[in-house]
Amino acid sequence: MAAQERTFSQEDKEYDALYAGRASFDGVAPGEVLIPWDIGEPQRAVVDLARAGGFSGKVLDAGCGLGENAILLAGQGYEVTGVDGSPSAIEQAARRAEAHGVQVRFLMSDATELGGVGSDFDTVLDSGLYHCLNDEQRSAYAAALHRVCRPGAALHLFCFAESVPSGTPIVAEALISKANLHANLGRHWEIQDMTEAVFATSFTRELLAELGEAVARDTGARPGPDAIQVDEHGRVLTPMSYVRAQRR
Repeated sequence: MAAQERTFSQEDKEYDALYAGRASFDGVAPGEVLIPWDIGEPQRAVVDLARAGGFSGKVLDAGCGLGENAILLAGQGYEVTGVDGSPSAIEQAARRAEAHGVQVRFLMSDATELGGVGSDFDTVLDSGLYHCLNDEQRSAYAAALHRVCRPGAALHLFCFAESVPSGTPIVAEALISKANLHANLGRHWEIQDMTEAVFATSFTRELLAELGEAVARDTGARPGPDAIQVDEHGRVLTPMSYVRAQRR
């Protein structure tokens, strides 16, 4: 494991350092690797979406991270391209795909440009990328997705909802309003539906309590134990907005 260099925060967003183990969240024990969105399996919301027939044709997993969702879809027979800005994430995702015995095309690319990823995608999955971008980047990202997709392509986008409980280690700038989604997606994508969903994280209630001081410094509030929900594995659940849209 690479030596830890510094503390990760939403402000500097050095995701590659986090994936490579060179950084960690403030409050995490030295040497411990914690990637909150990596639960070692696909998100249940994505599994349910696939089961409901939400994917077709060539699939682009934008911001694929460590590849669990892309691996799920490839295992179901889809032609999947996973894209991320972190070389460490792409490298680890490729190893996971090989271990699962599936073929996924993993590429490193800037989400605001999507250079070199190809074209004519039929379906896009964004499983938590949009809220990692600033507002200027979100607009460019929507345009880039439009460029690489065919007319009528489907977009399934999951992002942090405004209803995320106060005190969780998520900065306010990452909480996405419906107005923000309409403003940045609307020129290129027809939003057909917005509903609520939840994602599991690698946080537990106990870990959030241990991180309480760091959370209070970053967000101005401590986690409220009554507001924090967990799944059957004790993993903290995060409210998400699910956006279903079609390329104009």
